[in-house]
Amino acid sequence: MRQIVLLLLFITVSCTAQTGQPTLSRLRCEYRENPLGIDATTPRLSWEITSNKRNLMQQAYQVMVASSLANLKADKADLWNSGKINSDQSLGVVYAGKPLGSGDACFWKVKVWTSDGKESDWSMPASWSMGLLRPSDWQAVWIGLDSAFAGDRPTDTFTRLSARYLRKDFRLPKKIKKATAYISGVGLYELYINGSKTGKDVLAPGPTEYNKRTFYNTYDVTSQLRQGDNAIGAILGNGRYFSMRGNGSGLPPITNFGYPKMICQVNVIYEDGSTEKIVTDNSWKVTAAGPVGANNEYDGEEYDATREMPGWSKPGFHAASWLPVQLVSKPGELLVAQMNNNIRVMDTVKARQVKEVKPGVFIYDMGQNFVGWVRLKVKGQRGTQVTLRFAERLKDDGTLYMANLRSAKVTDKYTLSGKGMEDWEPRFTYHGFRYVEVTGYPGKPDLGAVEGRVVYDDMATTGHFETSNEVINQIYKNAYWGIRGNYRGMPTDCPQRDERMGWLGDRAVGARGESFVFDNHLLYAKWLQDIEDAQTPEGSVPNVAPSYWRLYSDNMTWPAAYLIIANLMYEQYGDDQPIRRHYASMKKWMAYMKDKYMKDDIMTKDTYGDWCMPPESPELIHSKDPARKTAGDFLGTSFYYHLLTLMERFATITGNTGDVATFKSLEEKVKTAFNKKFLNEEGGYYANNTPTANIFSLAYQLAPENRQKKVFQHIVDKTLNDYKGHISTGLVGAEWLMRTLTNYGRGDIAYQLATNTTYPSWGYMAKEGATTIWELWNGNTADPAMNSGNHVMLLGDLVVWYYQNLGAIQPDPAVPGFKHIIMKPLVTGDLKKVDASYYSGYGMIRSHWEKTGQSFKWRISVPVNTQATVYVPSKDAKNVKEGGKPMSDSKDVKFLRMEDGYAVYEIPSGNYDIQDDL
Repeated sequence: MRQIVLLLLFITVSCTAQTGQPTLSRLRCEYRENPLGIDATTPRLSWEITSNKRNLMQQAYQVMVASSLANLKADKADLWNSGKINSDQSLGVVYAGKPLGSGDACFWKVKVWTSDGKESDWSMPASWSMGLLRPSDWQAVWIGLDSAFAGDRPTDTFTRLSARYLRKDFRLPKKIKKATAYISGVGLYELYINGSKTGKDVLAPGPTEYNKRTFYNTYDVTSQLRQGDNAIGAILGNGRYFSMRGNGSGLPPITNFGYPKMICQVNVIYEDGSTEKIVTDNSWKVTAAGPVGANNEYDGEEYDATREMPGWSKPGFHAASWLPVQLVSKPGELLVAQMNNNIRVMDTVKARQVKEVKPGVFIYDMGQNFVGWVRLKVKGQRGTQVTLRFAERLKDDGTLYMANLRSAKVTDKYTLSGKGMEDWEPRFTYHGFRYVEVTGYPGKPDLGAVEGRVVYDDMATTGHFETSNEVINQIYKNAYWGIRGNYRGMPTDCPQRDERMGWLGDRAVGARGESFVFDNHLLYAKWLQDIEDAQTPEGSVPNVAPSYWRLYSDNMTWPAAYLIIANLMYEQYGDDQPIRRHYASMKKWMAYMKDKYMKDDIMTKDTYGDWCMPPESPELIHSKDPARKTAGDFLGTSFYYHLLTLMERFATITGNTGDVATFKSLEEKVKTAFNKKFLNEEGGYYANNTPTANIFSLAYQLAPENRQKKVFQHIVDKTLNDYKGHISTGLVGAEWLMRTLTNYGRGDIAYQLATNTTYPSWGYMAKEGATTIWELWNGNTADPAMNSGNHVMLLGDLVVWYYQNLGAIQPDPAVPGFKHIIMKPLVTGDLKKVDASYYSGYGMIRSHWEKTGQSFKWRISVPVNTQATVYVPSKDAKNVKEGGKPMSDSKDVKFLRMEDGYAVYEIPSGNYDIQDDL
């Protein structure tokens, strides 16, 4: 994806260089390109401007929106013509045209006027379409069968439920102009029309708090239909709707929403302008006699090719043995358009090695821990069953290590049809694994018998990061694989064992680092809605969302992700809608926690503490040493204070001016109480002097200014002496570890932590063979049954630090969305080179610096319609050159000041080649 983006950008810039005019591209509606079936009635429009010129800002824009492509090409903007709007806004421009109705098709283009006095050409056309906006637009009803079939075990601890196949024949008497399918199937669905699958999505739709909200997806199915006889069918899997575990599993209470069900409506427009709707109703039929005999996200999928039903989704199929469907109740309150992309197969992995460890037992090493499944190639006799099992590790004898998967069976079974070479991959399960065990295979499988299929949410890779240090490069690669492997329509904690939940605490700050690597904007916006939907009427926010595990322990540190990620959406993407949408809910939670747990302005409640901090003995899972543990009331109070500062900001953004003073007043009270209770005046440290306690007193600006230097020195001393220059925090402290060290002048220590290869460190994991991030710092010496091999929570702010400090690409919180960029490289240690880029909403930001001897060279790119504050490492600004000439002589550059060994400049958009003698 990144290579494609760069190529397109290069082509665009090359063309721009030849014309001298700004070029418009990457038109997006609701932050997606040409989305179908949205339900935002005033959608937001964005575009990117490219040019070879420096110092180019948008000064005005004009948007045209038409009901047809022909009208748009003729400049007949029958939906909206904004006229010339004097504004530099190119992200999130709100549609202000005629009211839009269900199913409306909208075609749009934009042109801009820039600061060099030029007017661009019109952009290429883009489009969006509206979904079904009112309940009355749905003539379809929910159908299914609220009972089990033979062979199902819906009430067992290890639940088992076969996939349901549904179908209907229908006739379209006229020539078809347009056909659009709106469909939801829960837990999961695949839609088929006339024998072919619709779309490339897998594991659709996205998971939600089903009793509150269910997603539908929209597809253009014009090419799949024809005049005359047609058939439509769907396969329903269990997903997270039908429980993966029953009673007695030993797991936290898990929600079972019921048997799978679906709703589907195909709106057909004929060439003569008349319309027809094909809908789910009691004319459909259902069976479980198809080949998918069981599917469970923990346990795997069983497919019997001898039970295939050729032509089942084609017209004329004989379905006399199928049952009539039941009209069933809707899953929950709302049926809404899914505004984030579905999951897809995003990559493939070739097996590196295959070994026969026992007669007939073959172990494939895929070379990489990843998430998805494998595609099996096999030829053999009818009825032969091949079994696939999956694991992250091997035992000493070369067989699979399964203990850390707990009760998850992670087993796929394929029974051959006997019809030549057969290719198969599952539909309704997924696994986290590096190793695959194959048994029952006819003959000896070769290396190509299995192929890894990497599965996660369809999103662009927006970041690139590479340095001269191979330890950092490997850690970044491990983080990349771990992050994308834990996107499953929600950010999960792990992908392999009997958990796979959206733990809030795992992503509070990690989400910011992830947002440099992937365009996770819409996924996290969706997750914030999951959190609100899971909030109790009293105001409590869950530990996991959606709340498939019913865990409400009233933390501060875990639910804090709700507010922290909403703030991330604003700073990283310039999107204030999540703040506006969830303001009342966030305010309700803050009041709930205050009223229930605050005493004398101290938040007395936190549950998990600084989870998974390095224990005193490598054999332990959790530390038992009180000196290493940070008290819950300290964490609760420091987090509550920080969230009050965010709520004050949110109140300003949303226009709730009356709340600003309320939050500010409580901030002052909490800060006073915090320092009174936790600051050791004589020692100059907080609480019991853990690095985590001192980090948050600084990161959240709780420590008085005259105490900060001494407090920070305790962090340094503890890190270098007590922890021997190694990690000293768990996942909570790690949220601000690297940035606090750097912000207070000890980036060298942060670099040491980042490049360590001895325990505990990220590099230690990589040295021990990890290709993702472990759940425990000591995942190979503590009980390995506890250790997930793919758990991103311990990354903390490491990836943020990679991009913002080493890579020097940082958004300005005061001017969000990278409208103003802060570029301040950390040049430290033996690091000789950093090559970083981030594809922001405005365009590609690049930062490539090299240090050779006493020479510092830095090539940077600042997108059109943005500006940057650039910190050049320098002893004297007179030595700083750009393009071979004194940098201050450039008419586009403004020298601001010297600051802590940096020459600071304000620069406009453009490409720069900077050099300095250190």
